[in-house]
Amino acid sequence: MELTRAAVRVPADIDVTVAELASRPNAGMVVMSDAFNSIHQATIRKSLERYQLPHIVPWREYVTSGGMMSYGPSLIDIFRRSAQYVDRILKGATPSELPAQAPTKYELVINLKTTKALGLRVPDQLMALADEVIE
Repeated sequence: MELTRAAVRVPADIDVTVAELASRPNAGMVVMSDAFNSIHQATIRKSLERYQLPHIVPWREYVTSGGMMSYGPSLIDIFRRSAQYVDRILKGATPSELPAQAPTKYELVINLKTTKALGLRVPDQLMALADEVIE
């Protein structure tokens, strides 16, 4: 397996980058979590669909809107835990004294409609591990 980093800085680069990656045999794409990708997730998804490129996206929300698969921290759990921090601060805790916390709940979400559209079959073992399968 060869890993290629693709720096996309402007929306016009999205389609060019996906097309270039899709031209390689057995290619796939991991969409990283950052502000640019979040803002342009619909454009990224349309390009991935156009070029039939298998992909993993960072959040469940990307998969529910058509992404193929995600494995990452649960945003709902992160926000719930953030509310506990706000509660502690409102009760007098000093923010700088509160410990930083890493995510504790990760989830695997698979969109079968998207995998079928890409001509892929998800192994039964992976399906069994999924927290949610969208059909």
